[in-house]
Amino acid sequence: MPEGHSVHRIARQFARHFVGERVSVSSPQGRFSDGAGVLDGRTMTDARAVGKQMFLEFDDAIWLRVHLGIYGAWDFFGAVAQDATQRSAGGRMGQTNQRGTDLDDAPDAGTTVVGEHEDSLASIGAPRRTRLRMAEADSETEVDSTFPPEPVGQVRVRLLTETAVADLRGPTACEVLDAQAVQAVVDALGPDPENDDPEVGEQRMVERVRRRRVPIALLLMDQSVVSGIGNVYRAEMLFRAKLDPFATGASLPDDLVRDLWRDWRYLLGVGIETGQMLTMDGLDDDAQRAALRNRADRHWVYKREGLPCRICGTHVTMQLLAARKLYWCPSCQSPTA
Repeated sequence: MPEGHSVHRIARQFARHFVGERVSVSSPQGRFSDGAGVLDGRTMTDARAVGKQMFLEFDDAIWLRVHLGIYGAWDFFGAVAQDATQRSAGGRMGQTNQRGTDLDDAPDAGTTVVGEHEDSLASIGAPRRTRLRMAEADSETEVDSTFPPEPVGQVRVRLLTETAVADLRGPTACEVLDAQAVQAVVDALGPDPENDDPEVGEQRMVERVRRRRVPIALLLMDQSVVSGIGNVYRAEMLFRAKLDPFATGASLPDDLVRDLWRDWRYLLGVGIETGQMLTMDGLDDDAQRAALRNRADRHWVYKREGLPCRICGTHVTMQLLAARKLYWCPSCQSPTA
């Protein structure tokens, strides 16, 4: 499932290429025909991410709410860029690519380099017509010579301007809402460091964590407590804090919860800017390059079960907690550590 940085990067795509444009909206699959009819022909006026949810505003304060869930993805075609800070590029963004490419051995200009990124591609040159998928598993790019391309597969929603296309597949939620309904959804979510005032968001997280006698490993994944944290960031934040995953929220000092919020602000910012969940600090140049290429060199404990802890050498442990895999170091994160 896409974590918060991915959804914020997707919102940037819409802000750059769709906001201010009149959008043709259709449902090639047919499952969103009524909603598409409401949105078709309107101008997109805003694109906003809150945690793992995205809200696209159209004329007359009509909104499209999308939650990608586990299987959802956006495909972008046309004159698209990696994000609002990148040159024109293409490919699939937001899904975790499993193939690594050394950026020192990049192809000639006009092609696209795929690294092992959670949700971004490194662009060499600027393909004229490109494809960019944004979700959370499996990145790819391909040049497409026709525009707009024919829909491929089960496309729930197609958003089309004169220069760009966005196709949505497999979302958990996809619905048209008015402004009041959007606000109700946002109000039910925990603070998001990209949207909330830092001090206000911090206090909201402290209050929501400290009143719960629930393991902190579950609370960090609870979107009503804090927005945007998924399985990767959960494991890495707990390790960085040297915190027992099973300690209850009510047992934690306020200052520790404040530190978790501040670390989430930092890591989310890194993820949004780089497109990668890079959670190891203080890397030298070689280690930094390795981390940017390969997930195995990027994290402290995530997906490292059975391997020695990078700090103490104890084998990293994995177990299911509420049907999700939890990774931690039993020594560094023991209750008495």
